[in-house]
Amino acid sequence: MNETILALLAFLPLLLAGILLIGFKIPAKIAMPIVFLTAAIIGLTAWDMSFSRVAASTIQGLIQTAGLLWIIFGAILLLNTLKHSGGITAIRNGFSGISPDRRVQALIVAWLFGCFIEGASGFGTPAAVAAPLMVALGFPALAAVVVGMMIQSTPVSFGAVGTPIVVGVGSGLNRADITAQLEANGSTWDVFFQQVTSSVAITHGIVGILMPLILVLVMVRFFGANRSWKEGLSITPFAIFTGISFVVPYMLVGVLLGPEFPSMIGAMVGLAIVVPAARKGFLLPKDTWDFPESTAWPDEWIGNLQIKLDDVAGKAPMSTFKGWVPYVLLALFLVASRTIEPLKAALTSINLNWADIFGEAGVSGGIQPLYLPGGIILAVVLVTYFLHRMNPRQLSAAVSESTKTIFGAGFVLIFTVPMVRILINSGVNGAD
Repeated sequence: MNETILALLAFLPLLLAGILLIGFKIPAKIAMPIVFLTAAIIGLTAWDMSFSRVAASTIQGLIQTAGLLWIIFGAILLLNTLKHSGGITAIRNGFSGISPDRRVQALIVAWLFGCFIEGASGFGTPAAVAAPLMVALGFPALAAVVVGMMIQSTPVSFGAVGTPIVVGVGSGLNRADITAQLEANGSTWDVFFQQVTSSVAITHGIVGILMPLILVLVMVRFFGANRSWKEGLSITPFAIFTGISFVVPYMLVGVLLGPEFPSMIGAMVGLAIVVPAARKGFLLPKDTWDFPESTAWPDEWIGNLQIKLDDVAGKAPMSTFKGWVPYVLLALFLVASRTIEPLKAALTSINLNWADIFGEAGVSGGIQPLYLPGGIILAVVLVTYFLHRMNPRQLSAAVSESTKTIFGAGFVLIFTVPMVRILINSGVNGAD
Protein backbone atom coordinates (compact mmCIF):
# COMPACT_ATOMS: atom_id res chain seq x y z
CA MET A 1 0.00 0.00 0.00
CA ASN A 2 1.56 3.32 -1.06
CA GLU A 3 2.25 6.23 1.29
CA THR A 4 -0.58 8.41 -0.09
CA ILE A 5 -3.23 5.81 0.71
CA LEU A 6 -1.72 5.25 4.15
CA ALA A 7 -1.81 8.99 4.82
CA LEU A 8 -5.46 9.18 3.74
CA LEU A 9 -6.32 6.27 6.00
CA ALA A 10 -4.59 8.05 8.89
CA PHE A 11 -6.83 11.04 8.27
CA LEU A 12 -10.00 8.94 7.96
CA PRO A 13 -10.80 8.64 11.71
CA LEU A 14 -10.48 12.40 12.14
CA LEU A 15 -12.64 13.02 9.08
CA LEU A 16 -15.21 10.52 10.34
CA ALA A 17 -15.33 12.31 13.70
CA GLY A 18 -16.05 15.60 11.95
CA ILE A 19 -18.77 14.07 9.76
CA LEU A 20 -20.53 12.35 12.67
CA LEU A 21 -20.26 15.22 15.16
CA ILE A 22 -20.78 18.20 12.86
CA GLY A 23 -22.46 16.80 9.78
CA PHE A 24 -24.92 14.40 11.39
CA LYS A 25 -24.83 16.01 14.88
CA ILE A 26 -24.47 12.62 16.49
CA PRO A 27 -23.65 12.91 20.23
CA ALA A 28 -19.97 12.45 21.05
CA LYS A 29 -20.77 9.54 23.37
CA ILE A 30 -21.97 7.63 20.31
CA ALA A 31 -19.66 9.06 17.65
CA MET A 32 -16.32 8.62 19.42
CA PRO A 33 -16.65 4.87 20.12
CA ILE A 34 -17.35 4.45 16.38
CA VAL A 35 -14.29 6.53 15.51
CA PHE A 36 -12.12 4.56 17.93
CA LEU A 37 -13.21 1.22 16.44
CA THR A 38 -12.54 2.58 12.95
CA ALA A 39 -8.99 3.57 13.92
CA ALA A 40 -8.40 0.18 15.54
CA ILE A 41 -9.65 -1.72 12.49
CA ILE A 42 -7.52 0.38 10.13
CA GLY A 43 -4.51 -0.18 12.39
CA LEU A 44 -4.97 -3.95 12.39
CA THR A 45 -5.62 -4.27 8.65
CA ALA A 46 -4.09 -1.46 6.60
CA TRP A 47 -1.19 -0.51 8.89
CA ASP A 48 -0.19 -4.07 9.86
CA MET A 49 -0.27 -3.23 13.54
CA SER A 50 -0.35 -6.27 15.80
CA PHE A 51 -3.25 -6.76 18.15
CA SER A 52 -0.92 -6.26 21.11
CA ARG A 53 0.25 -2.90 19.72
CA VAL A 54 -3.32 -1.68 19.24
CA ALA A 55 -4.17 -2.87 22.75
CA ALA A 56 -1.03 -1.24 24.18
CA SER A 57 -1.85 2.01 22.42
CA THR A 58 -5.35 1.86 23.88
CA ILE A 59 -3.99 1.36 27.40
CA GLN A 60 -1.52 4.20 26.86
CA GLY A 61 -4.39 6.43 25.79
CA LEU A 62 -6.45 5.43 28.83
CA ILE A 63 -3.56 6.35 31.13
CA GLN A 64 -3.31 9.74 29.47
CA THR A 65 -7.08 10.10 29.78
CA ALA A 66 -6.80 9.46 33.51
CA GLY A 67 -4.30 12.32 33.76
CA LEU A 68 -6.57 14.68 31.86
CA LEU A 69 -9.62 13.74 33.92
CA TRP A 70 -7.62 14.19 37.12
CA ILE A 71 -6.91 17.81 36.12
CA ILE A 72 -10.48 18.49 35.00
CA PHE A 73 -11.98 16.90 38.10
CA GLY A 74 -9.76 19.01 40.34
CA ALA A 75 -10.71 22.23 38.55
CA ILE A 76 -14.44 21.50 38.71
CA LEU A 77 -14.19 20.37 42.33
CA LEU A 78 -12.49 23.63 43.31
CA LEU A 79 -15.23 25.55 41.54
CA ASN A 80 -18.02 23.59 43.23
CA THR A 81 -16.26 23.93 46.58
CA LEU A 82 -16.23 27.70 46.13
CA LYS A 83 -19.86 27.60 45.10
CA HIS A 84 -20.88 25.89 48.33
CA SER A 85 -18.60 28.04 50.47
CA GLY A 86 -19.94 31.28 48.98
CA GLY A 87 -16.61 32.12 47.35
CA ILE A 88 -17.96 32.19 43.81
CA THR A 89 -20.71 34.61 44.82
CA ALA A 90 -18.04 36.89 46.27
CA ILE A 91 -15.95 36.66 43.09
CA ARG A 92 -18.99 37.35 40.93
CA ASN A 93 -19.91 40.39 43.01
CA GLY A 94 -16.33 41.59 42.73
CA PHE A 95 -16.45 41.45 38.95
CA SER A 96 -19.66 43.40 38.95
CA GLY A 97 -17.72 46.04 40.85
CA ILE A 98 -15.02 46.13 38.17
CA SER A 99 -17.39 46.09 35.22
CA PRO A 100 -20.69 44.40 34.34
CA ASP A 101 -19.47 44.21 30.72
CA ARG A 102 -18.91 40.57 29.77
CA ARG A 103 -16.20 41.59 27.31
CA VAL A 104 -14.17 43.11 30.14
CA GLN A 105 -14.75 40.07 32.34
CA ALA A 106 -13.56 37.77 29.56
CA LEU A 107 -10.39 39.82 29.07
CA ILE A 108 -9.57 39.71 32.77
CA VAL A 109 -10.61 36.15 33.63
CA ALA A 110 -9.89 34.31 30.39
CA TRP A 111 -6.97 36.26 28.98
CA LEU A 112 -4.97 37.66 31.91
CA PHE A 113 -5.81 35.16 34.65
CA GLY A 114 -5.72 32.33 32.10
CA CYS A 115 -2.29 33.41 30.84
CA PHE A 116 -0.99 33.36 34.40
CA ILE A 117 -2.29 29.82 34.99
CA GLU A 118 -0.75 28.76 31.66
CA GLY A 119 2.59 30.20 32.71
CA ALA A 120 2.40 28.48 36.08
CA SER A 121 1.09 25.10 35.01
CA GLY A 122 0.38 24.62 31.31
CA PHE A 123 -0.95 21.32 29.99
CA GLY A 124 -4.48 22.61 29.40
CA THR A 125 -4.98 23.83 32.97
CA PRO A 126 -6.08 27.37 31.94
CA ALA A 127 -9.06 26.05 30.02
CA ALA A 128 -9.88 23.62 32.83
CA VAL A 129 -9.75 26.40 35.45
CA ALA A 130 -10.95 29.49 33.58
CA ALA A 131 -13.85 27.95 31.63
CA PRO A 132 -15.76 26.64 34.68
CA LEU A 133 -15.07 29.92 36.47
CA MET A 134 -16.62 31.85 33.58
CA VAL A 135 -19.65 29.53 33.67
CA ALA A 136 -20.06 30.42 37.33
CA LEU A 137 -19.88 34.10 36.41
CA GLY A 138 -22.81 33.66 34.01
CA PHE A 139 -21.15 32.77 30.68
CA PRO A 140 -22.78 30.09 28.51
CA ALA A 141 -20.76 26.87 28.81
CA LEU A 142 -19.91 26.76 25.09
CA ALA A 143 -18.77 30.40 25.08
CA ALA A 144 -16.61 29.72 28.14
CA VAL A 145 -14.99 26.74 26.43
CA VAL A 146 -14.35 28.62 23.17
CA VAL A 147 -12.87 31.60 24.98
CA GLY A 148 -10.96 29.31 27.34
CA MET A 149 -9.33 27.45 24.47
CA MET A 150 -8.23 30.71 22.87
CA ILE A 151 -6.02 31.27 25.91
CA GLN A 152 -3.87 28.48 24.48
CA SER A 153 -2.04 30.86 22.17
CA THR A 154 0.47 33.55 23.12
CA PRO A 155 1.44 32.24 26.59
CA VAL A 156 1.80 28.58 25.58
CA SER A 157 5.45 28.52 24.53
CA PHE A 158 6.39 29.66 28.02
CA GLY A 159 3.75 27.58 29.78
CA ALA A 160 4.47 25.33 32.75
CA VAL A 161 7.39 27.54 33.81
CA GLY A 162 8.91 27.49 30.33
CA THR A 163 8.65 23.73 29.73
CA PRO A 164 8.08 23.90 25.92
CA ILE A 165 11.31 25.89 25.48
CA VAL A 166 13.38 24.44 28.31
CA VAL A 167 12.48 20.83 27.51
CA GLY A 168 11.44 21.12 23.87
CA VAL A 169 14.56 22.95 22.74
CA GLY A 170 16.92 21.62 25.38
CA SER A 171 15.98 17.96 24.89
CA GLY A 172 14.36 18.00 21.47
CA LEU A 173 17.51 19.00 19.61
CA ASN A 174 20.82 17.20 19.26
CA ARG A 175 22.55 19.48 21.72
CA ALA A 176 26.01 17.95 21.35
CA ASP A 177 26.15 18.38 17.56
CA ILE A 178 24.63 21.86 17.64
CA THR A 179 27.02 22.94 20.41
CA ALA A 180 29.99 21.74 18.36
CA GLN A 181 28.80 23.71 15.32
CA LEU A 182 28.16 26.81 17.45
CA GLU A 183 31.59 26.68 19.06
CA ALA A 184 33.18 26.24 15.66
CA ASN A 185 31.57 29.56 14.69
CA GLY A 186 32.52 31.36 17.89
CA SER A 187 29.20 31.00 19.68
CA THR A 188 27.79 28.87 22.51
CA TRP A 189 24.69 26.84 23.31
CA ASP A 190 23.58 29.39 25.91
CA VAL A 191 23.66 32.19 23.37
CA PHE A 192 21.74 30.09 20.84
CA PHE A 193 19.18 29.04 23.45
CA GLN A 194 18.55 32.65 24.46
CA GLN A 195 18.20 33.68 20.81
CA VAL A 196 15.47 31.06 20.38
CA THR A 197 13.75 32.28 23.56
CA SER A 198 13.94 35.93 22.45
CA SER A 199 12.65 35.18 18.96
CA VAL A 200 9.68 33.23 20.35
CA ALA A 201 8.89 35.96 22.87
CA ILE A 202 9.00 38.75 20.29
CA THR A 203 7.05 36.85 17.62
CA HIS A 204 4.32 35.71 19.99
CA GLY A 205 4.28 39.09 21.70
CA ILE A 206 3.56 40.95 18.48
CA VAL A 207 0.69 38.62 17.62
CA GLY A 208 -0.46 38.65 21.25
CA ILE A 209 -1.33 42.34 21.07
CA LEU A 210 -4.34 41.38 18.96
CA MET A 211 -5.31 38.13 20.72
CA PRO A 212 -7.56 39.79 23.36
CA LEU A 213 -9.45 41.61 20.61
CA ILE A 214 -9.84 38.42 18.57
CA LEU A 215 -11.09 36.64 21.70
CA VAL A 216 -13.75 39.29 22.29
CA LEU A 217 -14.77 39.45 18.63
CA VAL A 218 -15.39 35.70 18.47
CA MET A 219 -17.36 35.73 21.72
CA VAL A 220 -19.56 38.67 20.75
CA ARG A 221 -20.13 37.56 17.16
CA PHE A 222 -21.17 33.99 17.96
CA PHE A 223 -22.76 34.37 21.40
CA GLY A 224 -24.38 37.80 21.31
CA ALA A 225 -28.04 38.49 20.80
CA ASN A 226 -27.27 40.53 17.67
CA ARG A 227 -24.37 38.38 16.39
CA SER A 228 -22.59 41.65 15.68
CA TRP A 229 -18.90 42.22 14.92
CA LYS A 230 -19.48 45.89 15.62
CA GLU A 231 -20.33 45.23 19.27
CA GLY A 232 -16.98 43.52 19.60
CA LEU A 233 -15.06 46.20 17.75
CA SER A 234 -16.40 48.91 20.06
CA ILE A 235 -14.08 47.66 22.81
CA THR A 236 -11.01 47.66 20.53
CA PRO A 237 -9.05 50.38 22.44
CA PHE A 238 -9.41 48.56 25.76
CA ALA A 239 -8.69 45.14 24.21
CA ILE A 240 -5.51 46.45 22.56
CA PHE A 241 -4.56 48.09 25.86
CA THR A 242 -5.04 44.71 27.57
CA GLY A 243 -2.89 43.03 24.96
CA ILE A 244 -0.08 45.57 25.32
CA SER A 245 -0.23 45.40 29.12
CA PHE A 246 0.51 41.67 28.88
CA VAL A 247 2.92 41.39 25.96
CA VAL A 248 5.33 44.22 26.85
CA PRO A 249 6.47 42.65 30.14
CA TYR A 250 6.12 39.24 28.50
CA MET A 251 8.60 40.14 25.77
CA LEU A 252 10.97 41.96 28.12
CA VAL A 253 11.16 38.97 30.47
CA GLY A 254 11.69 36.58 27.56
CA VAL A 255 14.51 38.67 26.08
CA LEU A 256 16.20 39.67 29.34
CA LEU A 257 15.56 36.83 31.79
CA GLY A 258 14.85 33.65 29.84
CA PRO A 259 11.95 31.25 29.21
CA GLU A 260 10.70 30.38 32.70
CA PHE A 261 8.55 33.39 33.61
CA PRO A 262 7.41 35.49 30.60
CA SER A 263 3.77 34.32 30.74
CA MET A 264 3.46 34.55 34.51
CA ILE A 265 5.09 37.95 34.91
CA GLY A 266 3.33 39.30 31.82
CA ALA A 267 -0.03 38.25 33.27
CA MET A 268 0.72 39.58 36.76
CA VAL A 269 1.80 42.96 35.42
CA GLY A 270 -1.18 42.96 33.06
CA LEU A 271 -3.63 42.29 35.88
CA ALA A 272 -2.04 45.02 38.02
CA ILE A 273 -2.53 47.50 35.17
CA VAL A 274 -5.82 46.41 33.58
CA VAL A 275 -8.00 45.80 36.65
CA PRO A 276 -7.55 49.34 38.11
CA ALA A 277 -7.95 50.80 34.62
CA ALA A 278 -11.23 48.92 34.13
CA ARG A 279 -12.51 50.14 37.49
CA LYS A 280 -11.90 53.71 36.38
CA GLY A 281 -13.50 53.10 32.96
CA PHE A 282 -10.25 53.80 31.11
CA LEU A 283 -10.72 53.29 27.35
CA LEU A 284 -14.00 51.43 27.95
CA PRO A 285 -16.80 52.06 25.43
CA LYS A 286 -20.04 53.71 26.45
CA ASP A 287 -22.05 50.60 25.68
CA THR A 288 -22.15 47.62 28.05
CA TRP A 289 -22.38 44.20 26.43
CA ASP A 290 -23.97 41.07 27.87
CA PHE A 291 -25.19 37.70 26.66
CA PRO A 292 -28.88 37.21 25.87
CA GLU A 293 -31.16 36.11 28.68
CA SER A 294 -30.27 32.54 29.67
CA THR A 295 -33.79 31.39 28.77
CA ALA A 296 -32.99 32.22 25.14
CA TRP A 297 -29.74 30.21 25.00
CA PRO A 298 -29.76 27.29 22.54
CA ASP A 299 -29.25 23.87 24.11
CA GLU A 300 -25.78 23.55 22.56
CA TRP A 301 -24.64 26.63 24.50
CA ILE A 302 -25.37 25.05 27.85
CA GLY A 303 -23.97 21.52 27.93
CA ASN A 304 -23.73 19.59 31.19
CA LEU A 305 -21.73 22.07 33.26
CA GLN A 306 -24.07 24.44 35.07
CA ILE A 307 -23.18 26.34 38.21
CA LYS A 308 -26.46 27.48 39.74
CA LEU A 309 -25.59 29.86 42.54
CA ASP A 310 -29.24 30.17 43.54
CA ASP A 311 -29.09 26.55 44.65
CA VAL A 312 -26.84 27.59 47.54
CA ALA A 313 -28.46 29.94 50.01
CA GLY A 314 -27.83 31.15 53.51
CA LYS A 315 -24.11 31.84 53.14
CA ALA A 316 -22.52 34.52 55.29
CA PRO A 317 -21.22 37.44 53.20
CA MET A 318 -17.63 36.95 52.07
CA SER A 319 -15.18 39.56 50.83
CA THR A 320 -14.09 39.44 47.21
CA PHE A 321 -10.49 39.01 48.35
CA LYS A 322 -11.34 35.98 50.48
CA GLY A 323 -13.26 34.51 47.57
CA TRP A 324 -10.22 34.88 45.31
CA VAL A 325 -7.70 33.51 47.83
CA PRO A 326 -8.07 29.86 46.69
CA TYR A 327 -7.22 30.83 43.10
CA VAL A 328 -4.27 32.90 44.33
CA LEU A 329 -3.11 29.91 46.36
CA LEU A 330 -3.54 27.68 43.30
CA ALA A 331 -1.23 29.94 41.29
CA LEU A 332 1.34 30.07 44.11
CA PHE A 333 1.23 26.31 44.71
CA LEU A 334 1.66 25.62 40.99
CA VAL A 335 4.66 27.93 40.76
CA ALA A 336 6.21 26.41 43.89
CA SER A 337 5.70 22.87 42.61
CA ARG A 338 7.53 23.71 39.40
CA THR A 339 10.37 25.87 40.76
CA ILE A 340 11.29 24.54 44.23
CA GLU A 341 13.36 21.47 43.42
CA PRO A 342 12.93 19.54 46.72
CA LEU A 343 9.16 20.01 46.53
CA LYS A 344 9.13 19.06 42.86
CA ALA A 345 11.16 15.92 43.61
CA ALA A 346 8.76 14.92 46.39
CA LEU A 347 5.67 15.40 44.21
CA THR A 348 7.15 13.54 41.24
CA SER A 349 8.39 10.67 43.41
CA ILE A 350 4.98 9.04 43.12
CA ASN A 351 4.89 7.97 39.48
CA LEU A 352 2.44 5.32 38.33
CA ASN A 353 4.24 4.22 35.19
CA TRP A 354 3.88 1.29 32.78
CA ALA A 355 6.84 1.04 30.42
CA ASP A 356 6.65 -0.88 27.14
CA ILE A 357 3.02 -1.90 27.62
CA PHE A 358 2.43 -5.55 26.60
CA GLY A 359 6.07 -5.65 25.51
CA GLU A 360 5.58 -3.02 22.80
CA ALA A 361 8.75 -0.92 22.67
CA GLY A 362 8.18 2.80 23.08
CA VAL A 363 4.53 2.48 24.05
CA SER A 364 4.54 3.62 27.66
CA GLY A 365 2.26 5.57 29.94
CA GLY A 366 2.49 7.12 33.36
CA ILE A 367 0.73 9.49 35.72
CA GLN A 368 2.13 11.56 38.59
CA PRO A 369 -1.02 12.29 40.62
CA LEU A 370 0.58 14.71 43.09
CA TYR A 371 2.61 16.67 40.54
CA LEU A 372 -0.18 17.00 37.97
CA PRO A 373 -2.30 20.15 38.43
CA GLY A 374 -5.14 17.94 39.65
CA GLY A 375 -3.17 17.02 42.75
CA ILE A 376 -2.20 20.64 43.38
CA ILE A 377 -5.83 21.72 42.99
CA LEU A 378 -7.01 19.12 45.51
CA ALA A 379 -4.53 20.54 48.02
CA VAL A 380 -6.11 23.95 47.46
CA VAL A 381 -9.58 22.45 47.95
CA LEU A 382 -8.47 21.13 51.33
CA VAL A 383 -7.11 24.54 52.33
CA THR A 384 -10.34 26.18 51.13
CA TYR A 385 -12.42 23.84 53.29
CA PHE A 386 -10.79 25.28 56.41
CA LEU A 387 -10.25 28.82 55.12
CA HIS A 388 -13.91 29.30 54.22
CA ARG A 389 -15.09 27.40 57.32
CA MET A 390 -17.10 24.85 55.41
CA ASN A 391 -18.86 21.86 56.92
CA PRO A 392 -18.53 18.24 55.72
CA ARG A 393 -21.98 18.31 54.10
CA GLN A 394 -20.98 21.21 51.84
CA LEU A 395 -17.74 19.52 50.75
CA SER A 396 -19.58 16.24 50.17
CA ALA A 397 -22.06 18.04 47.91
CA ALA A 398 -19.19 19.60 45.94
CA VAL A 399 -17.52 16.20 45.46
CA SER A 400 -20.81 14.60 44.40
CA GLU A 401 -21.61 17.29 41.83
CA SER A 402 -18.07 17.23 40.42
CA THR A 403 -18.08 13.45 40.09
CA LYS A 404 -21.35 13.50 38.15
CA THR A 405 -19.98 16.18 35.82
CA ILE A 406 -16.73 14.33 35.12
CA PHE A 407 -18.47 11.10 34.14
CA GLY A 408 -19.86 12.68 30.97
CA ALA A 409 -16.54 14.10 29.83
CA GLY A 410 -14.74 10.94 30.88
CA PHE A 411 -16.81 8.63 28.72
CA VAL A 412 -15.97 10.58 25.57
CA LEU A 413 -12.26 10.90 26.38
CA ILE A 414 -12.01 7.16 27.07
CA PHE A 415 -12.40 6.64 23.32
CA THR A 416 -10.92 9.87 21.97
CA VAL A 417 -7.42 9.75 23.45
CA PRO A 418 -6.80 6.03 22.72
CA MET A 419 -7.88 6.67 19.13
CA VAL A 420 -5.22 9.38 18.85
CA ARG A 421 -2.58 7.08 20.38
CA ILE A 422 -3.37 4.38 17.80
CA LEU A 423 -2.81 6.93 15.03
CA ILE A 424 0.48 8.05 16.55
CA ASN A 425 1.84 4.58 17.31
CA SER A 426 0.92 3.24 13.89
CA GLY A 427 3.85 5.25 12.53
CA VAL A 428 6.29 2.75 14.05
CA ASN A 429 5.09 0.16 11.56
CA GLY A 430 5.49 2.50 8.63
CA ALA A 431 2.01 3.99 8.52
CA ASP A 432 3.19 7.57 8.71
